[in-house]
Amino acid sequence: MAENELSTYRRKRDLERSGEPRGGAPGDRPRFVVQRHDASSLHHDFRLEVDGVLKSWAVPKGPSLDPREKRLATPTEDHPLDYADFEGEIPEGYGAGTVVVWDTGTYRNDTERDGEPVTMSDGLAAGHVKVRLHGEKLRGDFALTRTKIRGREQWLLVKVDDEGADRRRNPVSTQPESVLSGRTNDELR
Repeated sequence: MAENELSTYRRKRDLERSGEPRGGAPGDRPRFVVQRHDASSLHHDFRLEVDGVLKSWAVPKGPSLDPREKRLATPTEDHPLDYADFEGEIPEGYGAGTVVVWDTGTYRNDTERDGEPVTMSDGLAAGHVKVRLHGEKLRGDFALTRTKIRGREQWLLVKVDDEGADRRRNPVSTQPESVLSGRTNDELR
């Protein structure tokens, strides 16, 4: 199934030229990654491991720790699992620019419907999931909810008001560095 899910990802790229990953195997616990991508515009790519791929959304303003803020999350093509560790400069073409792993860790699916647990696949198909992130910069529950904006499918990423919420801290602007290498996007140029 993951091979089929990655056909759009592979079609849009020259992987030999870009050095981007091709595949990968799932781990014991599902992973998440947020990559800071300085392409035609700076944004953060929010990715969740689901059914052998990284389900992905581009978040123009990056994730917020403030539960009052709703962040636009535009769905993008699924990425291979080993993309979770990718850092580097993508050459001219699709997605050109620098990428660092801004945050990463594992997550737990907390999605429920009528008090019963819902799989990630079913939650995404229904348009709502809630995940508990165990990262270095992001912790606690976040909700992703599908909506339509100007006739296009979009999602909203919102921090749940829990122990990981912090209305004063903005790691998107104060902590631009990679959790893997300590480098910033500018240092990759």
